[in-house]
Amino acid sequence: MDSIFTLLASGILEAMQPLNFMMIIIGCTIGLLVGAMPGLGSVNGVAILLPITFLVPPTAAIIFLAAIYYGAMYGGAISSITLGIPGASTAVATVFDGRPLAQSGKADRALIAAAIASFIGGTISVVLFTLFAPPLAAFALKFGPPEEFALMVLAFATFIGLGGDDIPKTIFSILIGLVLATIGLDIISGQPRLIFGDITGFLHGINFLVLAIGIYGIGEMLWTLETTRGEVTVHKVKMSVRSFLASLREIKSYIGTTSLGSVIGYFVGTLPAAGATPASLMSYGLAKTFSSKPETFGKGNVAGVAAPEAGNNAASTGSMLPMITLGIPGSPTTAILLGGMIIWGLRPGPLLFTEHPEFVWGLIGSLYIANFATVLINLAFIPVFVKILTLPFTILAPTIYILCVVGGYAPTQTMHDVWLMFLFGIIGYLLRKLNYPVAPAVLAIVLGPLAERSLRQSLLASQGEMTIFIERPISLVCILLAIALISYPTIQKLIKRRRAQATSGEK
Repeated sequence: MDSIFTLLASGILEAMQPLNFMMIIIGCTIGLLVGAMPGLGSVNGVAILLPITFLVPPTAAIIFLAAIYYGAMYGGAISSITLGIPGASTAVATVFDGRPLAQSGKADRALIAAAIASFIGGTISVVLFTLFAPPLAAFALKFGPPEEFALMVLAFATFIGLGGDDIPKTIFSILIGLVLATIGLDIISGQPRLIFGDITGFLHGINFLVLAIGIYGIGEMLWTLETTRGEVTVHKVKMSVRSFLASLREIKSYIGTTSLGSVIGYFVGTLPAAGATPASLMSYGLAKTFSSKPETFGKGNVAGVAAPEAGNNAASTGSMLPMITLGIPGSPTTAILLGGMIIWGLRPGPLLFTEHPEFVWGLIGSLYIANFATVLINLAFIPVFVKILTLPFTILAPTIYILCVVGGYAPTQTMHDVWLMFLFGIIGYLLRKLNYPVAPAVLAIVLGPLAERSLRQSLLASQGEMTIFIERPISLVCILLAIALISYPTIQKLIKRRRAQATSGEK
């Protein structure tokens, strides 16, 4: 333990070197702005700025890119809350409650909760990264395809059993998302499927950001225009010291589930290819599960903002663990960081800790500083973010529309995705009008490809035997938890019915 703390202290001192510290501040600020821009996100931000880092030493370069990644995790909540458009896929769950809070004039509370929860998630994950990197890396290696599929099933079960919505509609929404997730090329045979004849634009599948921006940007704007008949009342939000202190007092209401979501988010982030998006969605489901008022989620519950923000920040740190210790990127952004490290002659893996300790611990130390720097920068700019809501809707609506078009075009730079985004906007509007939950479909299209790959790999390994999912301890536990969650609504109804019968019998 003493050696870890000694190494950490030397890493923090390394990160505090003038050049490295400047890279942290600049990286966090750029990341905050990149994360807030719909369609960009940490992947594009890190990729675009990667060539600039060749002007500085390797340690400063990776610290700069890691700071952008960190800042982008914070920044994704800004547009999710103020405009209802996810800055990146990792911030989709933040829209569920962040947007309703902003519409009710509580954008400041949502933004402060997002910043503080991000700080909590970042702090917990960095501490876990420092103390438990070796055992967690070893545990992550135990996750084969059966465990990954069981984890995906557990995520779906969370929405079915604890969503609080009409269960048949929730299942239908998940199935729609799973169908959309299969569009493109078959992962084993490479044959095209569900490309609607011969539309080449569907060969690369449905880009998740196109779906998210369509549903939560275009769809939300159409719904707002219909419900307000074009006469949108912009809620005036005042940011004051009193409101800031009141928001700080709210922390105790979500600190428990946020901390637990941070731990789970970090663990999910350590799994190769899992990433921060499933972590944020699972953290949201967890907060809803343990809430005393689950029916308030989706209508403006502050915990619904805090949980996913803590989860995605924790996962972003967790995804660096397999990258550094095993050379396996835990997310698309860490894949770019991995490429940068190799270019600079740094070979990720267990030997990195012994061959380049100053780099490894300098990076870990920079995460502590970046966490403090980003939360301070974020809180300082909240009054600016809140002022966005005071713009007249005649200015705000076209701005949202332009951001949606740019965000839909940016990932693949094809007009096919822009038209698809408009189609998803109409679908999102109709789903909301018919009172179908959208979140399960979003979850399904994110986890669908991961679940399909894990399922098919597992069945190939077992020669079609489904028992592979119950023969392995970790996958068995996940499957049993999923069954329990799906059974929960039925059990709850039976308990309520028996109580009602007992009460009527006493009368």
